[in-house]
Amino acid sequence: MKTEAFSELFPLFKGANPETLGGLLSNAVKHEYPPGRAVVMEDSWGNAIYFVVSGWVKVRRLSNDRAVSMAILGRGAFFGEMAILDESPRSNDVLALSPVRLLSVTAQRFIQTLFKDPQLHHRMLQLMVRRLRQTNLRYQLRNRQPAVKLANTLVELAENYGQKTAEGKDIFNIPYEDLADVTDITLDETSKIMEKLDSKGWIKIDPDNQTIHLINLKHLINLASQ
Repeated sequence: MKTEAFSELFPLFKGANPETLGGLLSNAVKHEYPPGRAVVMEDSWGNAIYFVVSGWVKVRRLSNDRAVSMAILGRGAFFGEMAILDESPRSNDVLALSPVRLLSVTAQRFIQTLFKDPQLHHRMLQLMVRRLRQTNLRYQLRNRQPAVKLANTLVELAENYGQKTAEGKDIFNIPYEDLADVTDITLDETSKIMEKLDSKGWIKIDPDNQTIHLINLKHLINLASQ
């Protein structure tokens, strides 16, 4: 992948030094995984950072003998940076939800790149703070109505990874169990709310193309703000 396309796809590298970015990409390794395949495993040592070129993955953690989904990531996201930065085993698994293409960069190369480009280092901190703010928002929403919480999840996925269309934005048809875990509501609540949103015409689920069309994003944003 060319440096210009890479920096455009991944906000982390917006404005990064082209030479530094070229050096990073020259050592990147391409990966392709089918749905359901584990990309990284919990407790493995963090020896690389991964960038999602296409497709969707879920981050999950084992809790009380059950794998709980913690986050959904799409095109333009990256993961694995925490295990690199604090030099510790990974705290989560990452599994492919759809066919996914990734680029990986070794921990040593990535750390070297951060030190070479102060602006990139600063951008990394900004994005990690953004993730922390999103986590705080979910904590603040813990006592809100399930529909409000689910609307927040759908809007966040659309804003971070959605593909623009003439009608709104498209996201992957995420399994309801994963949506329920990430939103911190029950599976039954998720099914009923998604059915209601569909009947209102705010969303349209296309199982054949594994897509959720967020048709009325304005109404979803209004619901999420309640």
